[in-house]
Amino acid sequence: MTAEQASERYHIPMQVLREYESWGLCGACGDAPGARQYDGRDLERLSMILGLRDMGFTGDETEAYMRLLLESPHSEEERLRMLAKKRAALLEEIHVRERQLDRLDCLRHKIQKSRPGAEQRTGQKAGRTISGGQQPACAAEESRRPEETD
Repeated sequence: MTAEQASERYHIPMQVLREYESWGLCGACGDAPGARQYDGRDLERLSMILGLRDMGFTGDETEAYMRLLLESPHSEEERLRMLAKKRAALLEEIHVRERQLDRLDCLRHKIQKSRPGAEQRTGQKAGRTISGGQQPACAAEESRRPEETD
């Protein structure tokens, strides 16, 4: 199947196909760009490439991973290190986003708490309950407030 057919049938961006071809990892691909024929092995590799990209791997990281997978028969440890490194980076990103969300919730909580008549309108104390029935943890936010200067 041609690149255009693979792209259309399997929703693989042409940019990914061109990148794959440029890495020289094609199985039985022809020599001329655009004239390459993709087989089942290529489609499996492309599926892995799309998965790695979806996990946040850059083009260079994806190429390195695929080279290890295809060219180094005993590269499991190195590939596991790459996956562990990416996992740690994703977890850090999640933690950063959680802290941002906490700060946003605290700000919303302060605004809602300061609105006149908030308790009468809702029949309960103003504020936002987050999952688990907890109020936003604004104490830590307030302790980080810079000191006022005259």
